[in-house]
Amino acid sequence: MYQNIQAYDRGVMFSPDGRLFQVDYAREAVRKGATSVGIVAEDGVVLIAHKNLTEPLAVPSTVQKIFKIDANIGATYSGFVSDGLRLVNIMRQRTQTHRMVYDETESIETIAREVAEEMQITTQYGGIRPYGISLLIGGFDKVPKLYEIDAAGSFLGYKADAIGSGKAAAQEMLTKEYKDEMTSEQAAKLGITVIKKVTDQRINAENIDISIVTGDNGFKLLTPDEITKFL
Repeated sequence: MYQNIQAYDRGVMFSPDGRLFQVDYAREAVRKGATSVGIVAEDGVVLIAHKNLTEPLAVPSTVQKIFKIDANIGATYSGFVSDGLRLVNIMRQRTQTHRMVYDETESIETIAREVAEEMQITTQYGGIRPYGISLLIGGFDKVPKLYEIDAAGSFLGYKADAIGSGKAAAQEMLTKEYKDEMTSEQAAKLGITVIKKVTDQRINAENIDISIVTGDNGFKLLTPDEITKFL
């Protein structure tokens, strides 16, 4: 198809048909990652993430997929673990800097935009590669908000969304089952149902993370006992 495909494959440059191969590869890494779901409820935002533990001797409690970014902001990712942890640290640093300078919590849209810019800049220069992840960032800013940031560095707000290997099937279910007046508990149950549908593994309290972010309580990561009540 191309006279010298390696010329476009080795660096971040456009192919004749307008593709960035390195970004395509990053998106493929996301498609192979464990599924995560975010749902905006009437009283908050729910994040549900499958851990997809493949090592039989791995300790489940040492694997974390949902992270507290600030008092009212949480995030999860699908794709390369190391890339996800790197961006989690960047988000935490920026929200804490914002709090120290302005004595207020940074808005969810602002931190989503900042991380999108961090990811997008890697698609412009040779010698570096795009981040091999997509992110869901959810929180409470007067009203609950949820954003997805993809590997190319674009971001978009959602009422309900999914990333990872089960994205297409999960989004189809969310489109059918999502309701604007859902409570956070109902959203958590829907999210677990979606995860169960799109994965071959049996879902239990050890291989799934759930967080609920509300205006009253802020970010809360559920304990295994609390997760069991939803299963």
